[in-house]
Amino acid sequence: MTTEHVHERSEPTAEQLENEGDVAADFIEELLDIADIDGDLNLDVRQGRAYVSVESEDSSIATLSDPDTVQALQEITRLAVQSTTGSFSRLILDVGGSRDVRRQQLEKLVDAAVLKLDDGASQASLPSMSSYERKLVHDIVADKSLVSESYGEGADRHTVIRRR
Repeated sequence: MTTEHVHERSEPTAEQLENEGDVAADFIEELLDIADIDGDLNLDVRQGRAYVSVESEDSSIATLSDPDTVQALQEITRLAVQSTTGSFSRLILDVGGSRDVRRQQLEKLVDAAVLKLDDGASQASLPSMSSYERKLVHDIVADKSLVSESYGEGADRHTVIRRR
């Protein structure tokens, strides 16, 4: 059974999202300074979210670009933004191309699920993941002309894939 949550929250304006990105960039810049890591920050607003990406020619950024580390940094950064702005943040953080790496990992997970469907399974469940990752999975699944739905609550929310 799918459970939907309705939030009584208006969509942020482009100006509010740009402010989120600025606050996030300041926070991340401080973290990079503390860790003595050089990085260039790029800010963008896409699909109703502030995006902050960190790029570097320096190999030291690799220590931060592991998808699990980026996820943790993103959550800390969201809290810092929320503390400063007073508003919930859905900011997306990318470090050294980590989002591309994670998308490739999710594509492999979907491919493995498709193999289960090809072997006769009526559906295939993926592990729990963040709302952003589930959105990516839904996009990947739709590109393969399959159907996906999210089930569960909170940290247990996961995606189930099936044929149309």
